[in-house]
Amino acid sequence: MNNDFTEDVKLARKGDSEAFSRLYSIVYKDLYRIALYSLRNSHDACDVVSDTVLDAFCSIGSLRDEAAFRLWIMRILSAKIKRKQRDYFTDIVELTEETEPAVEFNCEKTELKHAMDALEPRSRLILSMSVLEGYTSGEIADICGIKANTVRSVLMRTKKKLRMLIED
Repeated sequence: MNNDFTEDVKLARKGDSEAFSRLYSIVYKDLYRIALYSLRNSHDACDVVSDTVLDAFCSIGSLRDEAAFRLWIMRILSAKIKRKQRDYFTDIVELTEETEPAVEFNCEKTELKHAMDALEPRSRLILSMSVLEGYTSGEIADICGIKANTVRSVLMRTKKKLRMLIED
């Protein structure tokens, strides 16, 4: 995870779109994976990543520490995910007999999916950043704007809850 972004960030800050494209090619999989596990919907994950990249491209000039590019773009992503999660509680879609299922049923993933669905959004975000992407508690704390000890506590409680939910 220790990529040296400094040269490409310097170029991107001067308007070099190819340099920004190289930066994007390094982080896009991480962005999508975190968004997907947090939002549990591939369309919303794509939308959030697109919004994140657009915002990052438009505001890269405000990035002061070139070496902090990954944390900076993850902070943008985190804010977009939180906004989208709030939309879930305001957008109510009426289901009818004609409504098509979004994803085919898969018995093997059902137990884990139900356990993940039972987690609160912040816990799901922190878990995905830690387990799937390997971010440290300090990095997650910087991205989410909370203390590293809080991240560790949330991770410990979340893992314990997942174990209990899956074992039941």
